[in-house]
Amino acid sequence: MTPNPKNHILNFFKGHERSVKAKKHIAYTLFLKGISIVVGFAFVPLILNYLDTERYGIWLTLSSVIAWFSFFDIGLGNGLRNRLAEAIASGDEKLAKTYISTTYAILGIVFSIVIVVFLIINPLLNWQKILNTTAVSTKELGTVALIVFAFFILRFFFKLIGTVLLADQRPAINNAFGPVGSLLSLLIIYILTKTTTGSLINLAAVLSSAPAFVLIVATFVFFHRDYKRYAPSYKFIDLSKSKDLLSLGFKFFFIQIAAIIFFSTTNFLIAQFSNQETVAAYNIAYKYLYMINMVYAIILTPFWSAVTDAKAKKDYKWLKATIKKLNILSLLMAVFLIFALIISPWVYKLWIGDKLQISFYLTLIITLYLIQQVFIAPFSAFINGFGKLKLGIYVITVKVLIFVPLSLLLGNKFGAFGVVLSLLFIQLPSIILEPIQTFKLINQKAKGIWNK
Repeated sequence: MTPNPKNHILNFFKGHERSVKAKKHIAYTLFLKGISIVVGFAFVPLILNYLDTERYGIWLTLSSVIAWFSFFDIGLGNGLRNRLAEAIASGDEKLAKTYISTTYAILGIVFSIVIVVFLIINPLLNWQKILNTTAVSTKELGTVALIVFAFFILRFFFKLIGTVLLADQRPAINNAFGPVGSLLSLLIIYILTKTTTGSLINLAAVLSSAPAFVLIVATFVFFHRDYKRYAPSYKFIDLSKSKDLLSLGFKFFFIQIAAIIFFSTTNFLIAQFSNQETVAAYNIAYKYLYMINMVYAIILTPFWSAVTDAKAKKDYKWLKATIKKLNILSLLMAVFLIFALIISPWVYKLWIGDKLQISFYLTLIITLYLIQQVFIAPFSAFINGFGKLKLGIYVITVKVLIFVPLSLLLGNKFGAFGVVLSLLFIQLPSIILEPIQTFKLINQKAKGIWNK
């Protein structure tokens, strides 16, 4: 009898209620991210035609430098995600509203101070020296930095609505914000290419403002409809709850700091050891390969809060079955990455033509790093869902202390390749320790540092 594809699809959406909810959102998000990937690929040749490779590299490096300021979130977003998921699982709407109101209040105060400080110091910064370029004047770079930073702060504040959606296990809706913002940006950039000459200021204004605009609109829509009962209110601000949010949030804060150093600093270090064209080459290669990790991230996104829910309900059977399935999926993703590496020269040729040369060895190092990431990712999702981050903080502290000196050492010896190579070495402790901790947690054998 010939298998009916429709039956396979229907069977896929059967099983445990928690798993079915995750699968539905994965399916929706894959569609949305498919749009995002196509848009992301379309951006590169469009921007390269609008700007030269030097200015494109400047944009990428400056964006990375500005991203360092995301640590002012002090982990509150992820702290809210876990605490809110627990409050929703227990049906405590008042507590959920209190957590949300308090988080908005704290971040509002913090970001207001940050933007004022930036307005004061920005005119004093020599952006040409910071970005290692003379292609653009310091005055223009300062204007671009101000635009990017202002909209970055707005986006970072209003993206809390995404945290609420993630805590409620609705990641597909949260993941729709990115593609909508990207499509809007792409449309405006396309119009600019037809009506204006290349301008770094125009590019920064469009790429920074469109995502922020989408999040602002989404915040008002959802807090007036789906989450009206959770809408932030000054009457529900309870700073005594900040300790509860921050105790977990500070742990995520250290993880965020590490992410900023490892990823954002990479562009900066490559620019120091090479040039902005190499920064562009690295980012294009990373964008191409990361589409596979992006798909995996989509699959894993609902599992963070689902793990929190399962832990609250002591559903360890579901946890054990889920981690096994995700580990098999990690192997499949690694195979896809290897295939992407093999065909990369043809993809680059078709994608960007002769505008930029991308070394196969650079692509190889990035591939190996991303393979490490896909094997670590399921365990990170489980550990985050459990909120047991103390061991991770110790490991990340060591990574941070090692990364910059190692990057400088290898960068001096191998240039840009050495900077990327250092990312491979610092992941080794996580590959060993995160699986051990995860299996201890789901088998209820975690004690001491493994359970903190």
